[in-house]
Amino acid sequence: QVQLVESGGGLVQAGGSLRLSCAASGDTICISVMGWYRQAPGKERELVANITKGGLTYHGDSVKGRFTISRDNSKNTMYLQMNTLKPEDTAVYYCNAELEPRTISPTQVMCVFLDSNSWGQGTQVTVSS
Repeated sequence: QVQLVESGGGLVQAGGSLRLSCAASGDTICISVMGWYRQAPGKERELVANITKGGLTYHGDSVKGRFTISRDNSKNTMYLQMNTLKPEDTAVYYCNAELEPRTISPTQVMCVFLDSNSWGQGTQVTVSS
């Protein structure tokens, strides 16, 4: 199993910056894609950005050019640098990790879990106008 803990959220003025961190522990070798999601009150959870184990990144249109996702596999940590924050960025931000089965031999696999996705508890980001 993989445990995820977010940190770095808080209250910031519009135009400011925050840097979120997501620390992974447990069976971290099983992690493939990691991503940041956010959910505002009364709205659906949406993908903000994600990143592969090899470092390929994707950013949603609403944050492209302002947010940058990154990860340090040696530290089992993912980051989200958020610049030029807007009030509409206000939400709870969640860390997500996809767990990928790994083939050891034709008859052996590892990283097989009941749930192939791990989630953190979330960190609140509030941007004031």
